[in-house]
Amino acid sequence: MKAVTLRREQVYSGNLLLVNARHPLRQSMTPDQLRPLSGKTESRPSQVCLERKTALVLETLFATIGSSSSLVPVSGFRTRQEQEDLYASSLKEHGKAFTESYVAAPGHSEHETGLAIDLALNQEEIDFLRPYFPRDGICGRFRSKAASYGFVERYREGKEALTGIAPEPWHFRYVGLPHASVMDANGFCLEEYLDYLRDFPYEGRHLQVHVENKTFELFYKKAEEDLTRLELPGYLPFQVSGDNREGFIFTLWR
Repeated sequence: MKAVTLRREQVYSGNLLLVNARHPLRQSMTPDQLRPLSGKTESRPSQVCLERKTALVLETLFATIGSSSSLVPVSGFRTRQEQEDLYASSLKEHGKAFTESYVAAPGHSEHETGLAIDLALNQEEIDFLRPYFPRDGICGRFRSKAASYGFVERYREGKEALTGIAPEPWHFRYVGLPHASVMDANGFCLEEYLDYLRDFPYEGRHLQVHVENKTFELFYKKAEEDLTRLELPGYLPFQVSGDNREGFIFTLWR
């Protein structure tokens, strides 16, 4: 066995952070944590950045489906100031109801994590707030492969009461494997998925899932006041992510 020790503030970092109206982002991204997406199009020449691993995985997914310049990254990482400016601009142009449906308040936006990307079908006119991303063609191929690369459509129709955001078929969030596949298979939004994982505590029965010819073991551990200590099998690789609430999600490769 090997001992693992986590600090309380690590609850606020990782791929599975829940960022919404009730759970603000606690930590800011630094420039060295970001990577610009490769490739630019004439219709969208500005550089879009994501968290480094997220950017690399997204580029691999683009290459797999042969998207070339058919898909346009519209918006990735945003600074707090950029989110404030966008929110204020939307309020002025579209009003409160629209803005609260489609633009998260500053400090509560997934775009500030570097883990979220808005995509559009490449065309002459692209709406920055509500880009066109249909469910067929190249966009459909992206959707069919997204979960296998760790991405989920974050704001699905029918989940508004949980997410607080209107359906956004263009907004994808990186949560990694096997989490994206489990969410997709069960129709979970992130709020539902993190609640579901609490049923598999460190001290009890763990969740076993089989994804991409691999077996994963998942469990939840509530954070202690200062340091959280636990023991894991020494021979198993693992990842841990905070949930931005009060605990950690562990992923072990079996």
